[in-house]
Amino acid sequence: MIHVLKQEQTLPISLSEAWDYFSRPENLNEITPPDMNFRILTNLPERVYPGLMIVYKVQVFPMVVFEWVTEITHVSHPGFFVDEQRFGPYAMWHHEHHFREVPGGVHMTDIVHYKLPLSWFGNLFHGLLVKGKLQQIFDYRRKALEKKFVSR
Repeated sequence: MIHVLKQEQTLPISLSEAWDYFSRPENLNEITPPDMNFRILTNLPERVYPGLMIVYKVQVFPMVVFEWVTEITHVSHPGFFVDEQRFGPYAMWHHEHHFREVPGGVHMTDIVHYKLPLSWFGNLFHGLLVKGKLQQIFDYRRKALEKKFVSR
């Protein structure tokens, strides 16, 4: 079963400022919960580009650490980019990042399509652990972005 997580947020920044921030992979550190011990292992370029492979170490649950490899598969400056998992905790991960200028700022939409491994057995964990953990990660991201861009 393929699951979908969608989150929308409007920030009081320009489209170019939003693109400048989100197209820099090193900024993932700022918007990832500290308890995930997120570490980027790749030497990063200044900006994302199609074909960019990024390797991370991430602790999804206590004592459960994954090496996660994503590829930036699509980039349309300054409107959107897509990252897809190549290796990691999911059977499939496709994350769209959309940016649209609106009065007073930028409206951002994240759309994540993901599938858990182990078929029906993996899906048992979706409601118990995975769905809540993903929502927690994106809630943290929302608050971190509000603190960075709204509270300045």
